[in-house]
Amino acid sequence: MTGTEVDTEQAEAPPGPDEPPLTSIPPKVRRRELSKLRFVDMLAVGSLGLRARKARTFLTALGIAIGIAAMVAVLGITASSEAQLEAELAALGPNLLEVTEGTSITGDDVVFPPESAVMIERIGPVLNAVQLAPAGTTVRRTEFIPVGQTGGIAVFAADIDLLGPLDAILAQGEFLNEGTAGLPKVVLGSVAAQRLGVFDVSNSPQVYMGNIYFEVIGILEPVELAPNIDRSALIGLPIAERLYEADGAPTLIYVRTFDDFVDAVRDLIPATIRSSAPEEVAVSRPSDLLAAQRSTEETFTGLLLGLGAVALLVGGVGIANVMVISVLERRAEIGVRRALGATRRHIRVQFVVESALLAALGGLGGVGLGAAITVGYANNQDWVISVPVESLALGVGAALFIGALAGLYPAARAARLDPAEAVHPV
Repeated sequence: MTGTEVDTEQAEAPPGPDEPPLTSIPPKVRRRELSKLRFVDMLAVGSLGLRARKARTFLTALGIAIGIAAMVAVLGITASSEAQLEAELAALGPNLLEVTEGTSITGDDVVFPPESAVMIERIGPVLNAVQLAPAGTTVRRTEFIPVGQTGGIAVFAADIDLLGPLDAILAQGEFLNEGTAGLPKVVLGSVAAQRLGVFDVSNSPQVYMGNIYFEVIGILEPVELAPNIDRSALIGLPIAERLYEADGAPTLIYVRTFDDFVDAVRDLIPATIRSSAPEEVAVSRPSDLLAAQRSTEETFTGLLLGLGAVALLVGGVGIANVMVISVLERRAEIGVRRALGATRRHIRVQFVVESALLAALGGLGGVGLGAAITVGYANNQDWVISVPVESLALGVGAALFIGALAGLYPAARAARLDPAEAVHPV
């Protein structure tokens, strides 16, 4: 008996007792059983084209990577900005109130009583209150600078306890105290110091105020919730009253309260310091202004995400174009596979998987690049780093979806090729 006869006999051997006869199995089911494509096989055949054309794979995946990187970076930077804002508000506290002059019905200037801070401190939930009153003078670097060139710096007579409620700290030197408040001593805000060209107080620099030189004894760090302080020169009320006849009527009052009573205190302050016209007192919470300022940045988030989506769409079109070209180039391969028993479904799966793998490579690269951009930008801005895991998963998922979608048409085109025609040269 020859080998051929043995094979024939084995091929025609009847099924076992537990196996259904072949004639009872529908042809489509028989073909499906005889030609299975496992998941590992799908990845193997799907990656053939990518491995064979590495340069094309890299350049095509780069288009997807740019779109994904843009989307991940936008979401990451936005999340880092929000995390930084929450950290700042938690550190500074949402319980600071700023009291300023409102608008008078008659159009006259609104004047607060000199003892406004003391009156506000009588409100039970108030922890402390400090005030700033105009000193009635201007500040220049020297007397030789023209009077009008003050650099936008205001001069205030300040309470010696100003730093506490504002959580302000000194960059250099010291703040005013009971001994220096009556002397020609001045403390500069961060912006004021830069505009006056004072960067070091160790050599006792001086600035010209009115008709006398004041010694700079301190420079403040930027005060996040009180930017008015950054652009101010602060002197004691006694020296301001003696030299410039300041009346001590404040135009700025800062109030710290218990966290749970912020709204209640805000409602009580106007009637407390100006009972005859409480509507002429404006009370705001600087932390709300900071949050509003940061929230304006979110208006650009949608625009940037849209640009990232457009880049992703362009990358998807690039994948579809490359896959169509790949189908034309690999006609012979498709014909041989069909002749060896691959079904149309197998061919469709092969090219859809290849397209999805190509996009996944770009998605992974884009996720990494977007995360790196987020970390770099957050570090540069001294922000809290926050890269949402959801954005990373969304980036890879979006890439896979775009890749699979882009591969549908090329896959369908490949599956329609006739095996006999496919093996012939184009």
